[in-house]
Amino acid sequence: MPDLLIELFSEEIPARMQARAAADLKKLVTDGLVEAGLTYAGAGAFSTPRRLVLSLEGLTAHSQALREERKGPAATAPEAALQGFLRSTGLAREQLELRDDKKGQVWFAVIEKPGRAAAAIVAEVLEATIRNFPWPKSMRWGTGSLRWVRPLHSILCLLTDEHGPQVVPLSVDHLNAGATTEGHRFMSPGRFAVTGFDDYAAKLKRAHVILDPAAREAQIWHDATTQAFARGLEVVPDAGLLAEVAGLVEWPVVLLGAIAPGFLDLPPEVLQTSMRTHQKFFSVKNPKTGRIEGFVTVANRETADHGATILAGNNKVLSARLSDAKFFWENDLRTVHAVGMEGMAAGLAHVTFHNKLGSQADRVARIEALAREIAPLVGAAPDLAAEAARICKADLQSAMVAEFPELQGLMGRYYATAAGHDDGVPEACEMHWKPLGAADDVPTDPVSVAVALADKIDTLTGFWAIDEKPTGSKDPFALRRAALGVIRLVLGNGVRASLIKAMNTGEKGHIFHRVAVKEREKQDVLDALEVNVGAREEITTIRRTATVETGTRVLVSGSFDDGTALHASTQVLDLLAFFHDRLKVFLKDQGIRHDVIDACLAMPGNDDLTLLVKRAQSLAAFLKTEDGPNLLQGFKRANALLSQAEAKDGVEYSYGADPKFAETDEERALFTALDQAEAVLTPAMKTEDFAAAMAAMATLRAPVDAFFEAVQVNSDNPITRRNRLNLLHRIRSLCAQVADLTKIEG
Repeated sequence: MPDLLIELFSEEIPARMQARAAADLKKLVTDGLVEAGLTYAGAGAFSTPRRLVLSLEGLTAHSQALREERKGPAATAPEAALQGFLRSTGLAREQLELRDDKKGQVWFAVIEKPGRAAAAIVAEVLEATIRNFPWPKSMRWGTGSLRWVRPLHSILCLLTDEHGPQVVPLSVDHLNAGATTEGHRFMSPGRFAVTGFDDYAAKLKRAHVILDPAAREAQIWHDATTQAFARGLEVVPDAGLLAEVAGLVEWPVVLLGAIAPGFLDLPPEVLQTSMRTHQKFFSVKNPKTGRIEGFVTVANRETADHGATILAGNNKVLSARLSDAKFFWENDLRTVHAVGMEGMAAGLAHVTFHNKLGSQADRVARIEALAREIAPLVGAAPDLAAEAARICKADLQSAMVAEFPELQGLMGRYYATAAGHDDGVPEACEMHWKPLGAADDVPTDPVSVAVALADKIDTLTGFWAIDEKPTGSKDPFALRRAALGVIRLVLGNGVRASLIKAMNTGEKGHIFHRVAVKEREKQDVLDALEVNVGAREEITTIRRTATVETGTRVLVSGSFDDGTALHASTQVLDLLAFFHDRLKVFLKDQGIRHDVIDACLAMPGNDDLTLLVKRAQSLAAFLKTEDGPNLLQGFKRANALLSQAEAKDGVEYSYGADPKFAETDEERALFTALDQAEAVLTPAMKTEDFAAAMAAMATLRAPVDAFFEAVQVNSDNPITRRNRLNLLHRIRSLCAQVADLTKIEG
């Protein structure tokens, strides 16, 4: 069985595309070979800045011959049917066979496909792969039609067996497959021949090319940490940068440099971001002080002066970059000291957040109002939460964040501290953006939690107000991430709050969403309403009939003079359903089934996410016990019998179960068990002690089982039947205090 070696040698491939390209090469080639009838024992894909490589071991030398019999139309079928069958098989009429069938004679086609040599199949598959390769971006060069990410210089394609290597005959435009490759561009120029993968990898290494990206990463990290340790320093881990740098070099040479003393007072994050973004440098810190004092750069070649010239050049460029960062830092500090953070934030009035939702300053005002409302719920002082909200977006006006947007929030903390803010306000400026992803930290300081929740709830209610909701895979305003952020903030901090109330508070100022209702005359409010719509100054009158719901919500529905419909209640409930969908995804990752969540969502208080999750976790744990599934079956049997009887009789059996009408010991035992369980379960649910409630419900398992085994519910005696049906209602109503068990599957 031969081994296959493929190398596609080109100009430098962008580092971000290499890993995906190697995987695509492996998939396209192996899928094509298997589809053509070849098998292989193992495959490996590799990449360097100048090459994509695929190695297959144990490839079959030929595809198997195939014989296929295909049944066609009857001999009496119309000529058009026969001609269609001939076209589908590629045969002539004289190549068909007439065979007897149950309903007469039928045409049969016998299609034989002889086996093909591996070389022919490889050539066919590889050419198709090259011509249809899924690069994110590609280019043409010269006069050919071939497209590749960068100009493709050569194709190496070898089949090697016990008889030696064989070049696969393949031509793609002006390129013919061969058995040669090139080493390092500078250190080992010139082509050389190879005979197989082992020979190829060994000769490449001698030619100063490390083929495996993982090996390049390991060498870079080992050399960097070793050199830093020798100077009493530490390299700041950065897996993304390490992978990127490994895709920029074929022969990594690690060089350690020092940052000029004039830049050491810059915040470490500024140094790290500037070096990473502009220079692809690793940051090196002093473990004793935490300051960034050096950098690691990775060259692509060895030099006679051991990298001194390269380091000098890098230092020169780095100094220019850090001089810019220092200017931004000092300029921003001057602004903060002169006008304060609120003065820096004043320019947000001229920055549009969204053309339907106003400026960033409008948004900050809404966040401030909402943060003040949320603060008591999370243990924060309302005035501190409002103070943090007023300045949380101020750093968007800073020169530093304009240059490095990824530092937003973090620079806000530095600037707020410099301006004299304290008591958790600077930390809130940094943390109110979080969590940004599944792995991101969740704020825990009360002021930070209040502002972070206000920021995300304002975003969600605002875009819901203007009907800019996620659709399918499209979510341009990251509203799914915002909803997940709210969920993680609430659950991570044990926040007990009504989302509906919070969303109604957050709707202040949003067009067609939260409305302030005023009675125009001292008549029925349904006759005429003046509604202040969003941030608009004009007053719009609802001409048609409107309804007002009071209580924890102020919800209005109706329509405006221009015919625009207003359904605040629909929007709020729709947004709550969106939160529930995100919560299902979040809890599913934690092992809680969707039907368990649905059973808890059907209960009152489902806009209190902490309560909802506590209930779902307890129910999920109960259903994993031996008693859980058995009691569930008993409940479902009781509910089914009761529902059938109520539908048949047209009455509701919900009152009057009396133990004096019990005729069997099993009935009396169930009465006793229900009384005992209810005495524990009802107060436990009031105190939200779900564990105790589930334990009480578990005690019903045995008496419920015994009842259904020994008792016929639909007795001939109408009094006995009615009493037993009312007893089933007690089972249903008691379990219904915990969750809607009808939604549990199984």
